[in-house]
Amino acid sequence: MHMHGDSKHAVVLLSGGLDSATALAAARHEGFGCHTLTVAYGQRHAVELRAAERVSKSLGAVEHRVFELDLRSFATSALTGNIAVPKDRAPEHMSSGIPVTYVPARNTIFLALALGWAEVLGCFDIFVGVNAVDYSGCRPEFVAAFERLANLATKAGVEKRGRFCIHAPLISLSKSEIIKLGVSLGVDYSLTHSCYDPAAGGAACGRCDSCKLRREGFISAGVSDPTVYEMA
Repeated sequence: MHMHGDSKHAVVLLSGGLDSATALAAARHEGFGCHTLTVAYGQRHAVELRAAERVSKSLGAVEHRVFELDLRSFATSALTGNIAVPKDRAPEHMSSGIPVTYVPARNTIFLALALGWAEVLGCFDIFVGVNAVDYSGCRPEFVAAFERLANLATKAGVEKRGRFCIHAPLISLSKSEIIKLGVSLGVDYSLTHSCYDPAAGGAACGRCDSCKLRREGFISAGVSDPTVYEMA
């Protein structure tokens, strides 16, 4: 157990992507000692697991854990199965409906794991880099509902030893606003990984929805994009 004195601690869900790295930087900026949790869920872009470890170290987390949970056993998603990752889609296609890269109930499952670890650590704050503006469409109502659940579903919550708080600092920001915030908090985005279908050497494809959103985010933020793309 790594809890020290009276300092405040938090569990931060860290995928190795741009958003979760920024959420970690926000938690550190608020003075939290951060315990980062990455879930290895059978995703085809396992390169993001290495990115998560790099980001965690670079942003001074107290400890980093990888939780193995193979979602391939029930999830049919382009991120876990043999379905092709969509490429070269226009923005209107990206925003219409839920894409095949959706992993069933992923945010709920990951938050539940973070909640379990927070209870073991004895802390009540969980940070998550979810965002309502990009096309994964995580809504503020979901975050509020999970927070209510957290306080009903745990011994610590029921015994009123503290009140669980789910922090979603990026919930209403656009990709370019997230990048500007991260730059102001010292995030090194060259350590992060966003691509759903990276090349064998780890280079980003530049063509999946996630690459396109990332690339456009850097352009609109006016920040140079440190990403190594497979194709220019």
